Amino acid sequence: MTDRVYNVLFLCTHNSARSVMAECLLNREGRGRFRAYSAGSQPTGRLNPHVRDLLERLDFPTATLRSKSWDEFAQPGAPHMDFIFTVCDSAAGEVCPVWPGQPMTAHWGFPDPSSAQGTDAGKAAFTATVFGQIQRRIQAFASLPFASLDRLALKRKLDDMGQASATPEAAR
Repeated sequence: MTDRVYNVLFLCTHNSARSVMAECLLNREGRGRFRAYSAGSQPTGRLNPHVRDLLERLDFPTATLRSKSWDEFAQPGAPHMDFIFTVCDSAAGEVCPVWPGQPMTAHWGFPDPSSAQGTDAGKAAFTATVFGQIQRRIQAFASLPFASLDRLALKRKLDDMGQASATPEAAR
């Protein structure tokens, strides 16, 4: 077992819901093996209120969470990323900054809690469903045997995880 800590960046267009949940989950589920971050191409500047409420109810620290631009992570002095995952289809289709060090990338699309319609209770329930989907993916990622996988095998596993992404209909 290696003592290496992997830096992981989760990207979503607005950095207000899915990428923030993934960041929080990996920081907890990764048990010190990962340092997770999140960012967006067009950050809203605020977190989705249903996401913040859910994270707080589940005892995730939220005081330092903020919606931020992915440009912060392409600047000199930014943490070197080992993995970068897009978690929304919009961000996956955008031209990303050039990331130093050639991090491994994959697309893991999830439904957008910010697009949920209906009552506040319905929106909160939809957010919780998406959270569960992200949590299962994060748990699978954190349990991969990194030390025994070469780069190609690891990339294949990450892409396979993305193919198993939930559709919006399955989450509602």
